Amino acid sequence: MLEIYDVVIIGGGPAGLAAGLAAKKQESNVLIIERESHPGGILKQCIHDGFGLIRFKEKLSGPEYAERYIKMVLESGISILTSTFVTDVKKVNERFEITLVNSLSGVFNITSKALVLANGCRERTAKQVGIHGTRPAGVYTAGLTQHLVNISGYLPCKRCVVLGSGDIGLIMARRLALEGAKVVGVYEAKKTPSGLSRNIAQCLDDYNIPLYLSRTITKIVGEDRVVGVEISEVDENMKPYFGTEEYIECDGVILSVGLIPENEIAEALGIEIDKSTKGPIVDQNFMTMLEGVFSCGNALHVNDLVDYVSESGELAGKNAALYANSKTSRENISLEYSSKDFLYVVPQRIDLKSENKKVILYIRSREIKNKAVIRVTSGKNILFNKKYGVLRPPEMERLELDISSINEDSREINILMEG
Repeated sequence: MLEIYDVVIIGGGPAGLAAGLAAKKQESNVLIIERESHPGGILKQCIHDGFGLIRFKEKLSGPEYAERYIKMVLESGISILTSTFVTDVKKVNERFEITLVNSLSGVFNITSKALVLANGCRERTAKQVGIHGTRPAGVYTAGLTQHLVNISGYLPCKRCVVLGSGDIGLIMARRLALEGAKVVGVYEAKKTPSGLSRNIAQCLDDYNIPLYLSRTITKIVGEDRVVGVEISEVDENMKPYFGTEEYIECDGVILSVGLIPENEIAEALGIEIDKSTKGPIVDQNFMTMLEGVFSCGNALHVNDLVDYVSESGELAGKNAALYANSKTSRENISLEYSSKDFLYVVPQRIDLKSENKKVILYIRSREIKNKAVIRVTSGKNILFNKKYGVLRPPEMERLELDISSINEDSREINILMEG
């Protein structure tokens, strides 16, 4: 006999744990599925502090933040299956049939009324960003480097270059320097850094690690082991300038070249994906365009702060439980904005029939904007209006608006940027 749940959450990281707690508070029968041996997600290896300033009003390390949520989940009696993999998900009538596999039970099936995708994201590799050369040892993603240093206790290289100025790359540049490695420099193909300003200051400036903009690795040199890289200057389209090649000797290349939300399950279910975020299109309740499937955390879009990951998980879990208990129809409208001003806006849809009239928007500007104004309107109604000293692409903005004033005459929402 199949085990039946109200809400099944795929992923036991910060988003999945928060979703589980929120769903449980709605008196739902909840199951969290985690493929690793312990819940907590990537936080388990993030030993630096800076987590929890918004949700817990104090500065925590990644493991400390995860432990607080794990403790709350265990105390609430939520079921967690660890070292368990999802091999198939099908929607049959009004339920989801999920095929799982683990070492204890082998292959088995469960069903659920609602499904929350909290799968997180994975790192881009060298081949995905078009770096030429052989495949020698010594080329690592920043996340793998973090695991090797913080969890396994290995120093993977003694003299390295970091490609990409994303936050994890900046943090690992500092971490490697603290462990005695020589970080020659951080190289960024864009003309502006990709990481938070505070990480530029704390990880590079404080440790005299140089940051080179508009430069990228065009070749990795080495057979058995990396012996060096070729660095070239790039234009605004990130195409290398011939004749600017520079050879740098190193035994390690650390890649921090972006994250990709893991949405193979969403795609298998035929869920519509946003080309900008690489995550599902959702409404303000975090429900995807497939009834009963919700998305949150970095599987939805890559967040700067874990506090916002937990927030989206909390909202997705609560609304999944409400959906499981009483399904209602939707009337979705699109949020309209200019792609020249914004990289993306999440959620992408608003359900006018939803009782949830308090909407949280997560947005990123496309370029650095000084003294800009963001305005959200519906017809003549101004739903949100705020002046910003500066908007930066690496720093996501969180907007709160009330949509209860949207009426029959003007069922549209526009997001504008001035300045």
